[in-house]
Amino acid sequence: MMYDFIIYRNAWRYYLAPDREPQLSDSLCNEMLKKDGWMVRNTFSFDQKGPSDFWYIIKDTFEGLDELSSNVRRKIRRAEELFEYKKIEYQTIKDFGFPIIEATFKDYKVKDRSMNKEVFSDYLDYCAKGEFDYWGIFERGNQKLVGFSTVHLWENACEYEITAIWPEYLRNSSYPYYGLYQRMNEYYLSERKFKYVSDGSRSITEHSNIQPFLEQNFKFRKAYCKLKIHYKWWFGAIVRVLYPFRGLIWSRNVKAVLRMHRMQS
Repeated sequence: MMYDFIIYRNAWRYYLAPDREPQLSDSLCNEMLKKDGWMVRNTFSFDQKGPSDFWYIIKDTFEGLDELSSNVRRKIRRAEELFEYKKIEYQTIKDFGFPIIEATFKDYKVKDRSMNKEVFSDYLDYCAKGEFDYWGIFERGNQKLVGFSTVHLWENACEYEITAIWPEYLRNSSYPYYGLYQRMNEYYLSERKFKYVSDGSRSITEHSNIQPFLEQNFKFRKAYCKLKIHYKWWFGAIVRVLYPFRGLIWSRNVKAVLRMHRMQS
């Protein structure tokens, strides 16, 4: 079971589909923390009936354009006139993706993470070891790559991991996001019959507006779950000391940890 978790930013996190994540025992978490990491993030009771302070953003139905508002349908049609959306090879992302993702990260309203060639290369190495699809957004006519998305595949579900688009295309009324998400939703939910697609868990940094965007425009919803965090003893002590003073802390990374601490069930 330990091998179903990976280290991400000093935290153990589940690598497979969130509906399969089990509740971990204290002893297993302590064993994991002896090997590496400062904490174990454990989510369980996926898509429970009652609300909670933690959730995944998912979509588990697809009814084509009919389920969307007239405004969203108009933007999708505009995007499809201007762009072509298609699956691409890993090498295309490796060769042409970095300038796009670098610009995307610089455009985030919250600068909680860095993006450089080393970070990007490490992420691509992570993708190469798993099961991923890659999607490209191309301008019709000249076939310029203006954006891409990486999709982590599981047995009957997937997660939209990273989506990067040149920022200027988000401000010129061409609506590339609308066409991309409509095409990916159609592919995974209608054509491949996946149980659900996800845009990941609740954001603790709120570095982008993509999750509210998907809820408001594409009928994504919150799949509530329980969250439990197990800390390495010294890190847990720091968290508990700082938590009462969370309103006075300026560090975005520290605030994110304290915010996640509050979200526990």
